[in-house]
Amino acid sequence: QVQLVESGGGLVQAGGSLRLSCTTSTDILRLNTMGWYRQGPGKQRQLVATITSGGNTKYAYSVEGRFTISRDNAKNTVFLQMNNLKPEDTVVYYCRADVGLDTYWGQGTQVTVSS
Repeated sequence: QVQLVESGGGLVQAGGSLRLSCTTSTDILRLNTMGWYRQGPGKQRQLVATITSGGNTKYAYSVEGRFTISRDNAKNTVFLQMNNLKPEDTVVYYCRADVGLDTYWGQGTQVTVSS
């Protein structure tokens, strides 16, 4: 069982920045892929960004160039640096970890961007 604890959400004005953190309860190097997803009310959870154990990254088109995913293996933590935030980025963000065929989710953190 892998537990994921997220932090860093909050309220920011449009054009501002936030950094989300996701700390794992296990050695992060055991996790094949970690990522951030987001979900608005009544909508499906969508990929924002992922990073593999080898450091390869992938981004949703809507955030490319504004968001950066990174990992600190020593701290068992994955980060999502979000710059130039827009009101449409206002949703709940979830951390996800994949280990083999198993998938784990964090509890979610709310990001609100005011116009």
